[in-house]
Amino acid sequence: MKFNLSPIDVVEDISKSDFEQHYLKPRKPLVIKNMARKWPAYEKWTMDYMKNVVGDKTVPLYDSSKADPSKPINASAAEMKFGDYIDLIKETPTDLRIFLFDPIKFAPKLLEDYIAPKDLMGGFLDSYPNMFFGGKGSVTFLHYDIDLAHIFHTHFNGRKHVILFDYKWKERLYQIPYATYALEDYDVENPDFEQFPALQGVQGVEAFLEHGDTLFMPTGYWHWMKYLDGSFSISLRAWDKSWLVKAKSLYNLTLQRKFDDFMKANYREKYMKWKEALAIKKAIKALEKNLPK
Repeated sequence: MKFNLSPIDVVEDISKSDFEQHYLKPRKPLVIKNMARKWPAYEKWTMDYMKNVVGDKTVPLYDSSKADPSKPINASAAEMKFGDYIDLIKETPTDLRIFLFDPIKFAPKLLEDYIAPKDLMGGFLDSYPNMFFGGKGSVTFLHYDIDLAHIFHTHFNGRKHVILFDYKWKERLYQIPYATYALEDYDVENPDFEQFPALQGVQGVEAFLEHGDTLFMPTGYWHWMKYLDGSFSISLRAWDKSWLVKAKSLYNLTLQRKFDDFMKANYREKYMKWKEALAIKKAIKALEKNLPK
């Protein structure tokens, strides 16, 4: 069984007016093929280049294990020297990933290798954008970004399978309350509609990113990603103009996160079981009401 997925629109290049009219304002995902081909990174950013430039910094690693209810959402599973990790993913399938890592802080020369697409929109946020590394077969769990930024996600050195869902499907995706991720008990590639009936009928989009492809993910989009090769990506984030979105982002980053961390620390498995049960209850309720309409 599969989700009802359609391909994400793909363009070689796009003008600012077309981007605003057809993708930014309606908040519709897009893959841009040629954006990163204008960057020095397109030729320079190999595995060996990143290893040599960043060096042997110790980095946190994440795996596919279900979230520990007693720990914050971004708690790591292990640590490794960056160079050793690059050697690992070059040769060996592994579910270990580097998540929300800022190698540019350790190697500022990388700032010269990419160009934020300010010709398409403004509001870019990060002086040191996050990068993401994964071994072949590693998976990023289904979630949306807590700050609700627009994302330009450019991939290097391999292929990545991406599945996206509009924010409106959050209940039907079994969103965990007071969090930005979904119930981790179903397989996004092959969901069990009998066990998780609210998933049936959910509509999404998908793409297979190759070296140099840039994915535009609008604010609030749920995303699941699978590394088909050992490879890496950089995400450039930009604010949405809506003050309502900004207010929701501030709430997520402050009140919601602090409340969730407090409850995890004090109630652990009991709190997590309550959240999972509530996610299932809300999903079934949304299915019965045929939401979203």
